[in-house]
This record gives sequence, structure tokens and C-alpha cells, in this order.
Amino acid sequence: QVRFVESGGGLVQPGGSLRLSCAASGMIFNSYVMGWYRQAPGKQRELVASLYSVGTTNYADSVKGRFTISRDNAKNTVYLQMNSLKPEDTAVYYCNRVPSHPSWGQGTQVSVAS
Repeated sequence: QVRFVESGGGLVQPGGSLRLSCAASGMIFNSYVMGWYRQAPGKQRELVASLYSVGTTNYADSVKGRFTISRDNAKNTVYLQMNSLKPEDTAVYYCNRVPSHPSWGQGTQVSVAS
């Protein structure tokens, strides 16, 4: 079955950086647009970055210029490099296909605070 396993989150000060990783299985990885989503407390899950297999990327306005999505199709892995982090980036981050598959991973917590 389709499975996503996210890692790399943590607590970081404002202005800091983190790199998230997500290993996907149970699917033909390079056939799908992959994305990173996040859900902050009390808010709906939102798509923040997406990447087509051929390299086209899209970013939410709130992260544009600070986050970079990439993928390694040989490893079935998608990454999210997050720079210049802000407190409002605090959320649980998930990866999934775009549009999303019904199966979600456990996510990885990113907390930005001083």
C-alpha cells in the first residue's frame, strides 16, 4: 500500500533552517507530482510546495523564496529545504502526492521559536 514516512523536523530559532525528508513506497514514485503540506494547530492542512517529476515547482506565497522542494526519484524520496524560518511556519509537515492520496504519514513537527 502507499506509505509516506517523514523526518527531519525539530525546534529551531527564527531565521534558522531545517531540511525535511520523506520516503515514499507502494507507488511508482516518478509518475506523480509530489508535495509538502503542513497543518498548524487549529488550521486546515495546506499545500506549501509541489514538484513535478520534470522539475516544475510551485510554492505557496507564504514560503516562496524561503523553501525549496526537491526529489530523488532513484530513492523515492522528496525533500523540503526550509530557510529563514518564521514562527508562523510552526506546524506538522506531511508529504503526499498532489492531489493527495488518502493515506497520510505521521508527519514531522517543525517548531520555530526563540
